[in-house]
Amino acid sequence: MARVLLIEDDLAVQKGVTLALRRRGHEVEVAASGETGLLVLERHRPDLVLLDLMLPGMSGLEVCRRIRESKQVPIIILSARGDDIDMVVGLEAGADDYVVKPAVGEVLEARIKAVLRRVVPAQDDEAERTVSGGGGVGPERHGDLTIDRVALIVGRDGAELPLAPSELKLLLFLSAAPGQVYSRQQLLEQVWEHSFYGDVRLVDACVTRLRAKVEDDPRAPVYVRTVRGFGYRFGPVA
Repeated sequence: MARVLLIEDDLAVQKGVTLALRRRGHEVEVAASGETGLLVLERHRPDLVLLDLMLPGMSGLEVCRRIRESKQVPIIILSARGDDIDMVVGLEAGADDYVVKPAVGEVLEARIKAVLRRVVPAQDDEAERTVSGGGGVGPERHGDLTIDRVALIVGRDGAELPLAPSELKLLLFLSAAPGQVYSRQQLLEQVWEHSFYGDVRLVDACVTRLRAKVEDDPRAPVYVRTVRGFGYRFGPVA
């Protein structure tokens, strides 16, 4: 199972989440502040981080940004119901998903499994959706962008791009069918494995982060394009 770092200062939430995860076989390390969490992250190298936004001292948003400066470990935000704005900012800062408190064990487990599946996308699934002409052999080229579906490496102008798990899987999914338009709901279901329409903000936040890494000008995207009133497609087609 997964090694999980829980960064949370509320003792009741610490206890409840830790108990729920350990019952499901996960290893759990707990940090009560952002500063401590960053230290534990370096020492234990978890598979996933559960991050509260409302922390003493360094905020959860700053912790998320600092993690993303050097690491692509999956991050799930623990969000209070009234913190929608902060939660969206957290997603834009690099989080892969969020869970609303109080976190029900079954929901948390499902989100953890879904996020971890994005780290190593199923090769069989990707093989079924290869780009025309690529044949599934070797890296694909799309303009200045290269995508290696076997090594799970994306490069631009010869340099590897540091993509978070959700960013990588979104790009792999879209680029497997250039020109195909997908609604936000379709992407939510295929990439995040969610079905609740209200979670489509996950898609928009991830698109924003992805464009910042793969596009020359994120305001005039070439690769991840918006189809107004519907969703997104990958381009250029040729």
